[in-house]
Amino acid sequence: MEYKAYIFVPKDRIGALIGKRGKVKKKIEELTGVKININSGTGEVDIVYDEDHGPEAMKAKNIVTAIARGFSPEKAQKLASDDYYLEVINLPDLVGKSRNALIRQRARVIGTQGRARKMLEDLTGTDISVYGKTVSIIGPLENVEIAKDAIQMLVNGAKHGDVYKYIQRRMQSLY
Repeated sequence: MEYKAYIFVPKDRIGALIGKRGKVKKKIEELTGVKININSGTGEVDIVYDEDHGPEAMKAKNIVTAIARGFSPEKAQKLASDDYYLEVINLPDLVGKSRNALIRQRARVIGTQGRARKMLEDLTGTDISVYGKTVSIIGPLENVEIAKDAIQMLVNGAKHGDVYKYIQRRMQSLY
């Protein structure tokens, strides 16, 4: 029995998903044991798998979603491991539909010259991508949860310094 999962990938991310001479697509197929069909015109991606590859198909779907949300293929491929998770935060759910609010909150997460995003990544041991109306996080589950909480705090107006202290306290309680 053959199953399919569908994902929409923005057209500007199709090239990153395919890679030079199809290298990225082939690597994802090798890592997960599924078949990936990409329609470059519409951005629709089909993940084709059999009943024995259900968990691997979910990993493939997460990898494709991560690339679609702005991660490099190398960072996205970490999701082939059982220890890594993907969280996608839809900013309009937190800030509403105001274009100005969305721009302002994206800027708070990114920071001047990307410093806030880099600090969040360094403190939580995760990878973070701000793309379109989303903020996405890849990392171990506990770390992803801490990063998600920190991003929600920033979006809700918390000071950067307070958020960094919060992360440090939470990370210390893990280890």
